[in-house]
Amino acid sequence: MRIVIAGAGIGGLAAALSLHAAGFTDVTVHERADVLRPLGVGLNLLPHAVRELTELGLGDRIARLGTAPGTLAYYNRHGQPIWSEPRGREAGYRWPQLSVHRGRLQMELLAAVRERLGDVVHTGHRLLTVPTDAGSQGCRDAALGACFATGDGELTVAADLVIGADGIGSALRRQWYPDEGAPVWNGLTLWRGTARAPGFLDGRTMIMAGDAEQKFVAYPIGNGEINFIAERRTRGYAGENADWNRAVDPAPIIDLFRDWRFPWLDVPGLVAAAGEILEYPMVDRDPVGRWTHGPATLLGDAAHPMYPNGSNGASQAVLDARTLAFQLAGKPLDEALAAYEADRRPATTALVLSNRRQGPEQVMVLAHERAPDGFAHIHDVLTPDELTEIATGYKKAAGFHPDALNNRPSLSVAG
Repeated sequence: MRIVIAGAGIGGLAAALSLHAAGFTDVTVHERADVLRPLGVGLNLLPHAVRELTELGLGDRIARLGTAPGTLAYYNRHGQPIWSEPRGREAGYRWPQLSVHRGRLQMELLAAVRERLGDVVHTGHRLLTVPTDAGSQGCRDAALGACFATGDGELTVAADLVIGADGIGSALRRQWYPDEGAPVWNGLTLWRGTARAPGFLDGRTMIMAGDAEQKFVAYPIGNGEINFIAERRTRGYAGENADWNRAVDPAPIIDLFRDWRFPWLDVPGLVAAAGEILEYPMVDRDPVGRWTHGPATLLGDAAHPMYPNGSNGASQAVLDARTLAFQLAGKPLDEALAAYEADRRPATTALVLSNRRQGPEQVMVLAHERAPDGFAHIHDVLTPDELTEIATGYKKAAGFHPDALNNRPSLSVAG
């Protein structure tokens, strides 16, 4: 089977590795960027994604890139503790949670693809269209495949299956949903960066502080770096004009958080220490009722872009990749694509909608609504049962409750 993947991000590269591990040998990856560089900031790979990467033989390699947080802690904007819970192995998982720099993770996956599959990643290929039946026109050729714009003109690559892993601005998704419009902006703007700075708390804690209007997230990602996300509800930002790598002046962000100095973390000081700050609108897309059209399907952010609440975007792309490869290895193409979508689309739809309700960060929203000026003890504001239900409910929805993850069958293909 000839398989073409559009997009060499986390999802596309994970798909190539998963397909190779499942026995597929004719796989190519086509990326619109002319050069792949380690761009971006930090991200979290949750235990369900780390399991899949470990079963691909990459667990130790990726673990060396970052750090394994042992605790996730929520605070209000005054630095008062709301909720904390163990993460990764400390929470009973057989696999850790890993916090890594996105660019370094992408480069490690790219290196693994080249080692295992050879020279199959082609840059400077922008997807134009994918014919989804024998009568469709793609470029100048009616054959099934994928049509790309390259520096040398249009190129049609023959394929039995095309996987659109080309991100939130997916050309394949736009082909099928031309009236979808721009991503949906929720009014929040994120400023993200990394800084070399002293550790905080025990050095292995991921913190989230704030509420629905303003929030700060920080966690170590290895190499002495701390990743942070500063978030504020703003007005007048046009989501359709999003530039995902736009650097901005840190001074206004430092001023927004000037009073957020906690005994365990100097927030404005951390922002000031960043070498570069990138601005992002918090956007997603409404779930669609179908990912697959003919011998083509969507994966990762092309299929289910979601808010970063719960740190799940990259992890869900890895799960997509492994599930798709598993189904393709055991079923005819049409049945495999149907089984992949039946497994992944309802689960990610629920997750997109849960993240719109703040996901596990709902504890901070409720604490602020009930006690905006702070509290003597969190249990005066939120009961232990409420706190536990929010955290446990999200793990179940996201597919990484410890019992379910530790005991489910592997997605590796025997032999």
